[in-house]
Amino acid sequence: MKILLVEDDERIADALLEDLTDQHYVVEVAHDGQAAWDLVDSFTYDLILLDVMLPKIDGIHLCRRLRTQGCTTPILMLTARDTVSDRVLGLDAGADDYLVKPFDLQELSARIRALMRRGSSPLPPVLEWGELRLDPSTCEVSYENRSLTLSPTEYRLLEFFLRHGRRVFSRAQILEQLWSFDQIPEESTVKAHIRSLRQKLEAAGAPADFIETVYGLGYRLKQKP
Repeated sequence: MKILLVEDDERIADALLEDLTDQHYVVEVAHDGQAAWDLVDSFTYDLILLDVMLPKIDGIHLCRRLRTQGCTTPILMLTARDTVSDRVLGLDAGADDYLVKPFDLQELSARIRALMRRGSSPLPPVLEWGELRLDPSTCEVSYENRSLTLSPTEYRLLEFFLRHGRRVFSRAQILEQLWSFDQIPEESTVKAHIRSLRQKLEAAGAPADFIETVYGLGYRLKQKP
């Protein structure tokens, strides 16, 4: 899952970046409202974590502007302002949730998962595909109750496919979703990670083509038995 973090305090941004990356999220950071607007205009995100007090465009105006332009990405506002009127202002601007600083990182993670389940196609807390189970709250993966040890990239890749069912994704689309814009590698990297992920799945008992190659188009999950 790809998150845009909009936070001008570099200390807070770095701490959140480290924590969210450890949870296998792909995170891009903007330090002011204008930079965030430019990123949303160019890239697709699954969630926006938005500070209220920002340079250039503050969080309230940015949120309202995004919603006016038709952006439906879930927005979780982060702010030190904790009055009822401040919360109402943020929610009325179009935010989906509101978290007051300082906050516990576990609560932030839980709210992110809740927002992901609240979308237009709600997903269960545990993602399943046949005998495969992936728990986003613990980052644990198993096949037929056998635990899989995946690299962070393999985990993100598998979760990405599970969240999109049988949809086919090209290597370019996968790169855009699973890597930040300033770290996108060659397309051959996707092929290498899919090969490694298939090997680990097969070793746990999954079919060799659990992730299918759709020639000329990309990859998708094999049809459930």
